Amino acid sequence: MENEDQPRLRSVVSYVKRGGRMTVGQQRAWDELWPDLGRTVGELPVGKLDFAAWFGREAPVLIEIGSGMGETTSQLAAAAPELNYVAVEVYDPGLGQLMLRAEKLGVENLRLLHGDAVILLTEHVEPGSLHGVRLFFPDPWPKKKHHKRRIVSPSFAALVASRLAPGGTFHLATDWDNYAEQMLEVCSAEPALKNQYDGWAPRPEWRPVTKFEQRADVEGRVSHDLIFEKRS
Repeated sequence: MENEDQPRLRSVVSYVKRGGRMTVGQQRAWDELWPDLGRTVGELPVGKLDFAAWFGREAPVLIEIGSGMGETTSQLAAAAPELNYVAVEVYDPGLGQLMLRAEKLGVENLRLLHGDAVILLTEHVEPGSLHGVRLFFPDPWPKKKHHKRRIVSPSFAALVASRLAPGGTFHLATDWDNYAEQMLEVCSAEPALKNQYDGWAPRPEWRPVTKFEQRADVEGRVSHDLIFEKRS
């Protein structure tokens, strides 16, 4: 039976599972670094994940959904050592590359989860426990017939809101105008969230420019940021 703490899992996944061929370095990261830094969502024990025990300390937990090749994630984690930073991704080489980037930067406050972020949030994250959730440049599924696969939906916004602590933030960014409008509409309609700005948020100087964002700029697409806050 559904209740407020167990939102319904979506029936349409928002990502394509991609294995991909890994470089020698990425494979080394999986072999040597993954046992300490990573876990697979589908193999987690039943119940809520004890982030404090995993990180070895009590600290605010921030989850980034879709870390890609880790270029941005590694820098963001390095810049916020006060956070327990968790990256969730389905792309094996991307996680391998993120581990290499984090190793190079000497990042110690980063952990990785391989698998579906919706299952993670639903089954393994305590309600009201997160400092923040970040969703930067998710798959836009640009064709109209595929819009139903976009991760940002009313049920997803409700799920994220339920996991945020009061005052916690849900930060989204996309370079696709119609997806940005969808994000704004969906999150604005979620009663537990309030927009920190009147519409779009200013682009934060601390968010590194990714290759995807650079390409979007070349192709004439404007990136939009949205920052919503969990109501007290």
